[in-house]
Order: sequence, then structure tokens, then C-alpha cells
Amino acid sequence: MAATLMPSGRRGSRTAKQRYRPLSEINVTPFVDVMLVLLIVFMVTAPLLTVGVPVDLPKTQAQSIADPDEPLVISVNAEGQIYIQDTEVELNKLVPRLRAITESKPDTRIFVRGDRAIAYGRIMQVMGTVNSAGFKRVALIAELPKGSDAAPADNEESATTGQQ
Repeated sequence: MAATLMPSGRRGSRTAKQRYRPLSEINVTPFVDVMLVLLIVFMVTAPLLTVGVPVDLPKTQAQSIADPDEPLVISVNAEGQIYIQDTEVELNKLVPRLRAITESKPDTRIFVRGDRAIAYGRIMQVMGTVNSAGFKRVALIAELPKGSDAAPADNEESATTGQQ
């Protein structure tokens, strides 16, 4: 606690109450230090929270599709496993899960991400299953090549429509 000396006319008869009075200012330096540390922690961890299933996307020259609604993302990794967002799903349970998530709205935007090492037939099998369930806004996601003339998206991914 900080204290200041009070000037007084008499030097020898000061009491403890007259001599010192408490400083009524709040020290905000520790508060600012903690806030800066929290800001740095959140800035570092926020990009890591958006990472989903690791998929090595193929490159494309197509323009990015700008859509204000949050799309539903189906990912197929290199082993052929299917994920809705971050949850693994079997192909035969894909349609019921999609209907439950989208509340049976066929106009929901669905993006399909497939690893470049996976067979093209597996991606088309997933897209065909989704499309045959009545979802017509199905698109493939590909990565823009480095140094391309196309306008890159925020995370350099591009969606190309793949309606069947």
C-alpha cells in the first residue's frame, strides 16, 4: 500500500494519523499485464480451434464461392473415413445424420472435402449419396495453388459446385 507524507506546520507533535494518509489510486498495471497475456493466448489458440479433419486438398483454379450462411462440411480423409464436421460417420448412416442436422432442409449448403490421396470414386460415392437424399446444394472444396491469379479465400480454400 502506498502512502504519502503530509506537510505540517509543527514537526514534533505529529501523530501517526496526521503523518501518513493512504493513496487512493488503483494500480492497474497487474490487470493490464494479465489482459495482455490472455489476449496473446487467445490469439495463438483461436486458429487451432478451427482445424477439423486433416485433409490434403487438391489444387484448383476455380474462383471461391462467397456464401454468408455457415455450410455443413463433409470430409473424407486419406483412409476413406467420412466425417460430418469433426464427427466420424459411416456411409450408411450419413443421410439420417444429415437430415437430423439440417432438420430436413434440402436447400442447406453442403461442402465435400476429400483428401487428394483418396480415390475419386469414394468422393463421388459420398456426393451421390448426399445428392440422392435430396440435398441439391452440394459442392467440392479444393485448395487454391500458391501464386495463382484467382482471389484466395480466407484460408485459401475454394468451393466448386458439383451438382449431379
